[in-house]
Amino acid sequence: MNGSELPGLASLSGYLDSKIWFRLIQEKILVVLRDGRKLIGTLRSYDQFANLVLQDTVERIYVSNMFGDISRGVFVVRGENLVMLGEVADSNDEGLIRRPIEQILAEQKIELENRERIEKCKRKILHQRGFSFDPTDNDIF
Repeated sequence: MNGSELPGLASLSGYLDSKIWFRLIQEKILVVLRDGRKLIGTLRSYDQFANLVLQDTVERIYVSNMFGDISRGVFVVRGENLVMLGEVADSNDEGLIRRPIEQILAEQKIELENRERIEKCKRKILHQRGFSFDPTDNDIF
């Protein structure tokens, strides 16, 4: 029994033709992770479990119509954390304003605090009406 026959193990070979993966090597790609982070980098390697190696990687943070980048260098992504990936063109940033990362992180903190306050109110109201709270809701996968 090989790895692709084991129950519970996902394999890319059943989803994508190897020619597609080979074409993505050396290309700039966007990767979305389960925790919501977005990485942009050059795909250098992959395996049958969607483990990826990205070079010249930046973590891009979006807040409303602004974005900022944090340099991450070489980045290894475990396939189990991968939600989506695709090619990126440099023209995809049209309509967005690049800001210094310090400003983006401050804006993101305010946005997250507001979102958490709203969610807390929702949970309180739902709890009063007999619903329970599932703490795994923050996993986007």
